Amino acid sequence: MANHWAPRGLALLTCAAALYAQAPTQNQVAGLETDWEIAATLQAIGAHAGGLLPMLEKIDVYAWVEKGASDTYLAQLQSSKVQARALAESAKMLAASPQKLSASLELFLRMNGLETMLTSLEEGIRKYQGPADAMAVASLEAENGANRERFQRYIVELAAQRERELDVMDREAQRCRAIVTQAAPKTVRKK
Repeated sequence: MANHWAPRGLALLTCAAALYAQAPTQNQVAGLETDWEIAATLQAIGAHAGGLLPMLEKIDVYAWVEKGASDTYLAQLQSSKVQARALAESAKMLAASPQKLSASLELFLRMNGLETMLTSLEEGIRKYQGPADAMAVASLEAENGANRERFQRYIVELAAQRERELDVMDREAQRCRAIVTQAAPKTVRKK
């Protein structure tokens, strides 16, 4: 009876080995940057976010409110500071392991949220503090544009790689399942 399961076990083992061998590695996927290449971009994103903090500290929203500005700017400024700190920390952590798709998406969404809040703050700066200060904020914000675009391309390429890997694994799993579930060949017993 043990011999009955031997061919199926061997087939399953063969399928598992084939599945492992066919999974594309990072170097086999054209277009996806290596970990060390994108890690440098992530480090730059983190450094840029950290560089935003001194500029955010110089904004005096309380003076704006005294001039008639909405106190919503207070919440936006505070949130921008929190997001900039979190962005700096998250980028450094992700640089150590950039293949994490969920963490990459989270970081990118955090970047977008911070940019949206900074755009709103720029309007307040322009109106209540001065156009030169608003231009300085816009200029500082724009410095990260190339890194942002590169990181966005990386995320799209990483997601595409993961989809290809899942397709390969699914096909191999289906093939292995078909092999394992086939009826075992009938053997003639000698009497």
